[in-house]
Amino acid sequence: MNAFAFRPWTLALALYAACFGGAFAAEPAAPPVATEAAAFDDGPYIRYGDGELLARWVCAGKVVERRYPAKHWPVRVPPRCGVEQPILVRAPAPPQTDAPPGAVARIAVLSDVHGQYDLLTRLLQNNGVIGRDLRWRYGRGHLVVVGDVFDRGPKVNQALWLLYALEQQARDAGGAVHYLIGNHETMALGGDLRYVNAGYQRSAEALGEGYPQLYGPDTVLGQWLRTRQTIARVGDSVFVHGGIAPDYVAGEFDTQRSNAGYRASLGTPKAQWKDDPTLLPLYNGKTSPIWYRGYFTDPALEQAQVDAIAAKLGVARIVVGHTTHHHIASYFDGRVIGVDSGIKNGESGEILLIENGRFSRGTPDGARLPLLPGERLKDED
Repeated sequence: MNAFAFRPWTLALALYAACFGGAFAAEPAAPPVATEAAAFDDGPYIRYGDGELLARWVCAGKVVERRYPAKHWPVRVPPRCGVEQPILVRAPAPPQTDAPPGAVARIAVLSDVHGQYDLLTRLLQNNGVIGRDLRWRYGRGHLVVVGDVFDRGPKVNQALWLLYALEQQARDAGGAVHYLIGNHETMALGGDLRYVNAGYQRSAEALGEGYPQLYGPDTVLGQWLRTRQTIARVGDSVFVHGGIAPDYVAGEFDTQRSNAGYRASLGTPKAQWKDDPTLLPLYNGKTSPIWYRGYFTDPALEQAQVDAIAAKLGVARIVVGHTTHHHIASYFDGRVIGVDSGIKNGESGEILLIENGRFSRGTPDGARLPLLPGERLKDED
C-alpha cells in the first residue's frame, strides 16, 4: 500500500472534506504581504498512510520526502528544515472537550498569532509557560489560544507544530492546551488564500498541491485541526474567537452542538453555507462566534445583555480574540476580556494570565501589568 492509502477513519474524513469543500467568510481585501523572494524553508507536512507516515519538506526550494514506519505511537520525525525540533507524531486525535468542571488555578491566554512564531515563543517563555527548550513548564495550568494561528506571517507551520507538541506535554503534566478555531482557520482550510503568506503559496506549488490540501483530513495537522473546539469552557470562563452575540443565544443554544457543527463543516465554501440554515449561524460574518465584534463596536449593546449571555453560558466572563486592541482589555465590568493585542504585527503583544483569581497582562519581556478597561473601537469590517 502507498502512503496515501486511507484507513477507514481517514476515508471517512476525506469524504467529509469532499462533501463540504472549503470555508471562508467575507473579509476586506488583504493588503499585499511583503515577503522575500528567497528560498522559503518549510515543513514538515506529514500524512498518515497505511502503517507509515509520509513527511515532506521544501528545503531551499527543493522537495524532500521521507517515509517512517508507524507501527507504534508516537513516531519520531527528525528535523530537516522549517521546524527545527523533532516531531513526535501521535495516533489520530479524538475530538477535544471542555476542561473538567471546577476551578483551574492558572490559565494563560493569547490569540491571533498569525504566523508570528518568534513573538509567540517569546511571550510563552518569558511568562513561564514554556522553557528555553520550548517544552511545557506550566504544570497543571492551561494554555488557551483563541484562534487565528493561520495567515499573514511566515511561520504558521512552526506555531502549529509547537502547539501540537505542547498539547501532549501539558497533558502529561496534568495541564492542557486548548487551540480554538478562528475565522482564519476556516478561510485558509477552505481556499480563501488572500491572507496566506506568499512563501506558503510557493511551498504548496513546489509540493504539487493546493495550500488547503497541505492540511487535508488525511494529514496529521489537518486531522488534529478537525478535532479542535471553537467554543471552550475552562474554569469559570468561556473562550471563543469572535464572541457570542445576543442573537446567537436567542434560540436553542448549546456549545457542544456548535462545536460539532464546526468540526463537521470545517472547509465548507461560502457558496454552500450561506444557503444552509444549519450552517449560516456558524459562519455569518456579523453574528457568528468566529466573526462577531459587537462587544467592542456596537454602541447599542448594554451591560444587561452581556450579563444575560454570560448567565446563559453559566460563566463569569467571555474571553475573545479577533478584534485588535492596543493591549489586552476588560469590558462590561469584566464580563468580556479582549485578548487580541496585535501579535499579528510581529512587533509587540501580550498574554492574559489568570492565576489564582488574579488577572494580569504579561509582556514579551515577562513584565506583569494590571488589566485595564478598554475603549470603544471602530468595526474593522
